[in-house]
Formats: sequence, C-alpha cells, structure tokens
Amino acid sequence: MKSLYGLARPLLFRLDAEKAHALSIAALRNGVIPRVDIPVDARLRVKVAGIFFPNPLGLAAGYDKNGEVPDAMLRLGFGFVEVGTVTPLPQAGNEKPRIFRLPKAGGVINRLGFNNDGHADTFERLQARARKAGIVGVNIGANKESPDRIKDYVDGINRFEPVASYLTVNISSPNTPGLRTLQTGEDLDRLLDSVIAARNGFAALTASARKPVFLKVAPDLQREDIAEIARAVARHGIDGLIVSNTTLSRAGLTTTLEHRNEAGGLSGRPLWQRSTYVLAAFRRALGPDMALIGVGGVDSAKAAIAKIEAGADLVQLYTGLVYGGPRLPTKILKGMSHFMDLNGIGHINDVRDRRIDEFIAAGPGD
Repeated sequence: MKSLYGLARPLLFRLDAEKAHALSIAALRNGVIPRVDIPVDARLRVKVAGIFFPNPLGLAAGYDKNGEVPDAMLRLGFGFVEVGTVTPLPQAGNEKPRIFRLPKAGGVINRLGFNNDGHADTFERLQARARKAGIVGVNIGANKESPDRIKDYVDGINRFEPVASYLTVNISSPNTPGLRTLQTGEDLDRLLDSVIAARNGFAALTASARKPVFLKVAPDLQREDIAEIARAVARHGIDGLIVSNTTLSRAGLTTTLEHRNEAGGLSGRPLWQRSTYVLAAFRRALGPDMALIGVGGVDSAKAAIAKIEAGADLVQLYTGLVYGGPRLPTKILKGMSHFMDLNGIGHINDVRDRRIDEFIAAGPGD
C-alpha cells in the first residue's frame, strides 16, 4: 500500500521544485506533518567530536536554510539537523528556476547560490530555541559579492557559536563563483587558521566548551587535493569533514535525461559512487580518529550503512527526502536496526571502515 506521501508526490511534482520545497517548510512550521514513531536503539547511539548523537542519521544543510524548522525535522527521527547555508548578509541567490528534479535518476540539480535570510534573522530563530533539546548544527558561507570571504566565515563562527551544537564551514558549493578555490593552497590555510582562532577565542572569552568545527568539501577532488586537504585539517585542528557537497559531474546520467544539462550541482543517487569514493579516500588519508560525515545518495538503510562501511561516523541526507518523503528517516533507522539483528552486530560502529578498500578500488565512477 502506498504511503500518504506516495499518493501526494505526483501532485507535488507538478509544482515547481522550489515552490514544493517552500510548501513543505510551511507544513512543518505549522505542524501539518505529524510526529512519527521514532525507533530507539542504543546500538545506534554514537559519540562524534565530543557530541553524543541519538542516532547517526542527520539532515544535511540546504533543506532548512534559515533555521525555521529544525525541531520539526528532529521529530521526524533525525539524530541531528544542520541548518544553512547562512551568509552574513541576506541574499536572493541565482535566478529562478534553479532547482530541477531528475526522477528517473533519483537526483536533483540545483544552482540556488546560497539564498538565505542572513545571520541576524537566522540567529534570532536559533536563539529562541536555544534551551530545547536536540543537536542542531549551523552551516556557514560567504556572500557572493563579499570583499573578504574569510572574514565572512569568521563572522559566522562568532555569530552562531552560542546557539549551534557544531559549525560547518562550507567552501564546497559549486554555485558561488570562486568559492571552491578556498579548498586548496594558501587560501585554505588562512581560512582554517582564521576560523579555528575565532572558535578558540570565543570559547576562552566565555569560558565555555569549544564547539566542533567541520569542513564541508566537494566530491570533485583529485587524489592530490584529498591529500592536501587531509594534511591541512590535521595541521589546523579541524574536528571533522563533511564529505561531500554536490557534484558538477554528470557521469552516469543518460544523454536523453530531461534537465541533465542544467547548470548547477547534482545531488542524490547519481552522486552516490563519487561521494563514497571520496569519503573512503579521506578516511584512508586521515586515519581512524578524525570525524567524518558521509553525504550523497543516502536514500535507504543499505546506503546509510555503506557510507559507514566506507568510513563515515555519521551520515546525512536531503535529496532522499524529495523522493522518500517524511517517513524516510524512521524507515532508514528501522532498516539499520534490522541489519544489525540479522548480522549479530553489537553496535553500528562495528561496521565502520570495513569496506574502505572496496570503495577506493571502485573509483569515482567517471
């Protein structure tokens, strides 16, 4: 029997993708989507970067850009939610239409361009929920026209450290021209040095615990880029990596697929192999202690478990919700528990890293 979302999806897919997304945010904000029965399994609880997560499944940045519905998303079963990307000043982003569904491939192409309400409004919303339970991270970015992008990231650390469970430095979006140049060389060193100094300075000034800082990277990295980033994050004391953002590659998409040639980043199932290869390569480069969050193509328990087998401590999804609907998180969690039951696994950490060699050997899928 089809779920309610399965019945409603054809109607939603008749709407422009961005309008459908806004409708889902409004529904969550107004309590239209009811709370689900969240499975609780102690074998799924994990400690990563000093934070205890009730389960390893998170909502990736991009869905709740302005921090409007983090608690509603937690009530769907996510172990943590990441809001943003948020820039210091509000910005409209790129011209519409700018989101394109690829149903036959299970993917989405977007060229949003960090559209968001800016630091002030998002901070106000998160400050209002600061005493609520639940892990909510904040993904920070730089304004398109900023004269000093590194300062934008420092401002993001300083603004959101009081209200975020962790902070993510997003330098991997393909939709802000020149942003990905911050992933390598002297620019990367200056960025990491600056954001860690800001984080440490805030903690010292307020006598509070340091919030973890993660770096979100692109999947379109060469082997030498992975090695360089790995050395930099280890050198500067970054707490972990989020692997990965959307890809510019169209590998695996048939030439006749509608919207295939739209500009922007590709997410969802077509990103699976490339993002998982890069994840495994980072785990190999960084060793067992660095926190890694795997993103890209997670739409089932099988996919989530495979990310962990490739080296992830936590996993995130977003595009999977477009096709799987609001009950997808609990479906994945139940599937993960069932997998452990069948295989006699005592804790989800026990499967981490066991397929690294396999995913590296498979390559990025080009």
